[in-house]
Amino acid sequence: MRFTSTRNKELNSSFLQAIMDCMPADGGLYVPEGNADLRRWILYTDEKTTFSSIAGALTSACINTEFSPIICETIATKAFSFEPVLKRLDENLFTLELWNGPTGSHRDFGVSYLASCLETILTLNGKRATLLDVTSGPHGSALSKVLKGKKRLKSVLLFPKGKVRGLEESDFVWNGGNIHPVEIDGDLDYCRALIQEIFSDRSLVQRFNLTASTTANIGRLLPQAFFYTFAFSRLKNKVSGDIYYALAPGNYSNLVAGLYSWRLSLPLSGFIVPTSGALGVDVQGYPIITDSLVALKDRPAANPSEPSNLERLEDFFTDYSAMIKSFIYPARVSQEETAKAAQELYKKYDIIADEESAQTYGAIKANKNLSDGSGDAVVLIQRDHPAYSLDFARKTLGERIAIPQKVQDALKPFDLKRPLSKSKEDLIKILEQVQ
Repeated sequence: MRFTSTRNKELNSSFLQAIMDCMPADGGLYVPEGNADLRRWILYTDEKTTFSSIAGALTSACINTEFSPIICETIATKAFSFEPVLKRLDENLFTLELWNGPTGSHRDFGVSYLASCLETILTLNGKRATLLDVTSGPHGSALSKVLKGKKRLKSVLLFPKGKVRGLEESDFVWNGGNIHPVEIDGDLDYCRALIQEIFSDRSLVQRFNLTASTTANIGRLLPQAFFYTFAFSRLKNKVSGDIYYALAPGNYSNLVAGLYSWRLSLPLSGFIVPTSGALGVDVQGYPIITDSLVALKDRPAANPSEPSNLERLEDFFTDYSAMIKSFIYPARVSQEETAKAAQELYKKYDIIADEESAQTYGAIKANKNLSDGSGDAVVLIQRDHPAYSLDFARKTLGERIAIPQKVQDALKPFDLKRPLSKSKEDLIKILEQVQ
């Protein structure tokens, strides 16, 4: 499989280039080109097929022209000592929990896979690389876990002032670790602007061999397609009708990854999503991508620290324009409806849901006609442990959630006791030290 750009279809890139130099020079995002028919292999999977086996096989199918099946299996095996959990709630409704990694967040899957992929490739090529990202949440903790012991991959990780969290002393470069945390004298938007400024300077990207660990990097997004094949392997002997996946919008990476899994011939019937400011519905109830009102040439370059995968979504439906109306089922879900959905999940299924999962369940209820047939199924994707949504659970259910230690660790504040950084020049000096 080759990779092209959302803004330049003449671009023909390898997987290696797409994950190492993760932002195309044209300002777009890398996307896979072409399809693969894996139906025969997918139908062969079952409940005994591990997530790492699925990841290894799909990796090989996507990049078999560049790396051997043994290398692809190695990447997946090293990445995944954990896997999603599929649970049946009733005849038609299932949940897919993605919080079983080291920080209780869905990010663990993508970050772990990307780090394993990069370390393997860098070792083969005798090179080194630096991840440049910004976070104020559990992303930093996820990175610190997966980078432990890596020899060729380091991270320069920006935090807004007063928002350093989820790290330990042993993680730091100056203590022999792989993370160089940087506290910025500014807010999250200012940090993102600094990241954009660095990545916009192609000479700096090449000089420091920079890449990103957000879903702007196709190597972080690709493993999210594995969720759907894993779910199908557990569903195939339980359901005989249509299969729909319901998920929160987020930055649309899971939705895009789900569509990519369909292009690999995975049997599924569509995606149910709550609307957002960027993905809405018209008067007939069909999905609208509001960004599409602005031509690509008139948009700013994609920001590696704040990726919106809507551009990838637009790109997908350029080739499958008629399908957006019959493949994505958006629903407006109010705050009141979200609260009621959370209460129903709790009373009916004993599930304490985070706000995103509750809103998504509200969208399922609004589209209940899709799965009312015998043998049909809807899979509610739960991205993060509900402990990340404490206030919502307390307000809607009156319940206090026991916070797992891994979530506490991911959110624990840390005082760096180091001078604040302020500018691009400050970051360049740090990158020179880490190189």
